[in-house]
Amino acid sequence: MSIPTEPIGSIPRPRALVEALAAHAAGRLSDAELAKLQKQATADTLAKLEELGCPVLVDGEQSKPSFATYPVAGLAGLAPDGAVIPFADGHTRQLPRLTAGPFRYQVRADSYLRNAQNHTGHPIKQAVIAPSALSLLYPGAGIAGYSREAFLRDLADEAEADIRGCLEAGAHRVQLDFTEGRLSLKLDSSGGLLDDFIALNNEVLGRFSEDERARIGVHTCPGGDQDSTHSADVDYAELLPKLFQLKAGNFYVQLASESDPERVLRIIAEQLRPGIRVFVGVTDPINPRVETPEEVRDRVLLAADHISVGQLGTCDDCGFAPFADDTSTSRDIAFAKIEARVRGTRMAAEALGA
Repeated sequence: MSIPTEPIGSIPRPRALVEALAAHAAGRLSDAELAKLQKQATADTLAKLEELGCPVLVDGEQSKPSFATYPVAGLAGLAPDGAVIPFADGHTRQLPRLTAGPFRYQVRADSYLRNAQNHTGHPIKQAVIAPSALSLLYPGAGIAGYSREAFLRDLADEAEADIRGCLEAGAHRVQLDFTEGRLSLKLDSSGGLLDDFIALNNEVLGRFSEDERARIGVHTCPGGDQDSTHSADVDYAELLPKLFQLKAGNFYVQLASESDPERVLRIIAEQLRPGIRVFVGVTDPINPRVETPEEVRDRVLLAADHISVGQLGTCDDCGFAPFADDTSTSRDIAFAKIEARVRGTRMAAEALGA
């Protein structure tokens, strides 16, 4: 396919796996039994994506507790009362709070990648959480004997190792999930928090070579959980100029659910620099209506009016059900939307003679 298309990361988990996760959390299911179900769900997800003709696969994050917290699963020195993220429909998600240092990842993303590689020979993309998101674990009141500066140094080292491990394991692409970028402007309208996030992420990205950064991407969206968002009311014009300062070769931009996608495309075109590719969202994971391939085609053609085909790609707006307990979207709907994305992108490429 001359216009590349990629998923973002999460795929809704089978109901049996969702129920197993709850049973495991309650102590009614062993680690081994849960791992067996997660392995089965991963294999099934990869097989289905292959069947749909996806040129790049993901494991659907079937084994992650969530896209954001997988590195700290099992970490001692965490309290449950960390930063709260409010969503537009009234529900919230809460991050843990770090209580002691030094900060170390307990799980690295290459372990998920290597497991997925056992089930397919197709190219696999691996999503990782951006260090800026994990910086929210450090409490505003500080930690005795462990300064914020020391924490950020440890965090940058751990994030670098997480990305590098995936590159060395043969990931087609490593994608930093940066949903907190748009949210930061809601938390701090001055933009200072976003500047801090950009600086931290660039501290990590700057440790990679140009060739390596060509395989690294950054995803932005206003959140997508239980069919709701946390920052869709923040103007993209405030985020995108700073987003494109990140030292990455690829950007995955939520677009299908925007009220005025052409305005966003004009902003992207103004910020576009040589040597990067922008994957625009052409399906909306939190809208239960399945897009047609023709709708996707038309969205790609509109994007091609502003972004050269050589710098254009497509994606879903966000991951489907990025938290393990989110059952708002079915697997069938997610796969139908993915099929529409793949087919519609191919139709657009043919129409453009790409």
